[in-house]
Amino acid sequence: MFTGIIETTSRVIGVASGPMFRRLTVASLWEDVRLGESIAVNGCCLTVAEITPGELGFDVIAETLAKTNLGQLTDGDEVHLERAMRVGDRIDGHFVQGHIDGTARLVDRKNDGKEYRLAVEAPAELAKFLAPKGSVTIDGVSLTIASLNDNVFEVALIPTTLARTALGKRQIGWEFNLETDILSKTVVAWLERQKAG
Repeated sequence: MFTGIIETTSRVIGVASGPMFRRLTVASLWEDVRLGESIAVNGCCLTVAEITPGELGFDVIAETLAKTNLGQLTDGDEVHLERAMRVGDRIDGHFVQGHIDGTARLVDRKNDGKEYRLAVEAPAELAKFLAPKGSVTIDGVSLTIASLNDNVFEVALIPTTLARTALGKRQIGWEFNLETDILSKTVVAWLERQKAG
């Protein structure tokens, strides 16, 4: 479980194909990480599979590669990292599972000098989980939906988010990892089951 508050950005320093996975290696300054620990990489919960000085390796399986942007990453790409919550921690963002629902494409960027917004197009099947002023996570960053029009939603980025993440640097067409709010998914799933029953 995560909060969507990015601890650090890092660089991909290695990508290699394995027999049943893709090894993704990122730079790390953390010295207390252990094998098997869960770390969100661009919002996707991954298990630390290898630790070498200054590096963390993750094995990304086919299912994850198909649903996320991790398969598109190459050496030098910037990624967001967040370690798992600990019991007793403050929850500064919202409850984030690290289970990516799919990818959502950046379709527009607005910066009028007063506000910086991103417009993101979610897949039609995920739009039912989006709500105005509701929570959403893109590339692991906890954000509030500022506006919603069908399956296109906007998020407003504060200067701190622009400084601490790569969201403002993403090019139009970038496929964000999208995790919709767990509460929305639970309510919609319950209502759908009631309607079907």
